[in-house]
Amino acid sequence: MKWLRRKPTIITAVSLAVVLAAAATLWNVSSSRTFQFFGELVDRVETNEKVVALTFDDGPDPAGAQQVLDTLNEEQIKATFFLMGRDLASHPELGRKIAEAGHEIGNHTYNHKRMVGVLPSTVAKEIEDTDARIKATGYSGEIHFRPPNGKKLFALPHYLSEHHRKTIMWDVEPDSEGTPPAQQIEQDVLSQTKPGSIILLHPMYASRDQTRQALKPIIHKLKERGFRFVTVSALLNQA
Repeated sequence: MKWLRRKPTIITAVSLAVVLAAAATLWNVSSSRTFQFFGELVDRVETNEKVVALTFDDGPDPAGAQQVLDTLNEEQIKATFFLMGRDLASHPELGRKIAEAGHEIGNHTYNHKRMVGVLPSTVAKEIEDTDARIKATGYSGEIHFRPPNGKKLFALPHYLSEHHRKTIMWDVEPDSEGTPPAQQIEQDVLSQTKPGSIILLHPMYASRDQTRQALKPIIHKLKERGFRFVTVSALLNQA
């Protein structure tokens, strides 16, 4: 009965495989653009109209905020900025400029923590402290939420659901992996964008000059294709 002597080892191995498979599944779920366990998640809006939401994550930071604002002003479009509480605390004047320019401001947590395996109290503090910083800019519209790196599992979606807030994801993401050249960023956006898309860019920090260079060509060429730019809130109203 050799197999009986090996039985505990076999059970341990099978149990470990099951645990690892479950962990891998949960990790994949936490990264999903289109699914979460609680509440409503939006990665794009189903519409036949050529309308898209241009969104920016992180900051505000002096390296990129003013250039982005200048470009948006020149192109006469409104965007949605998902800002971090700690950066708003460091640069409140930039937050005010974004609000005064009429753009939408969303919540991207205070410290840009990956919101997986965190306590409900941590979720509440990260969101509520950032909400307070956003309101201090003078912005008075609805504050949407986007999780850092798109990570969410149990505590975060549950909090958002309890507070009747959506998780805003995206379906176009050209610059999240490294810092590709401007032309590649532009090409990726043009090839992936469709009616109802939510475009995610990271133009704020000094290392993101290529994204800032790509911004104006992206806007020009999408306009040439008949696309109109709106805030996330306006896009959601298309649903």
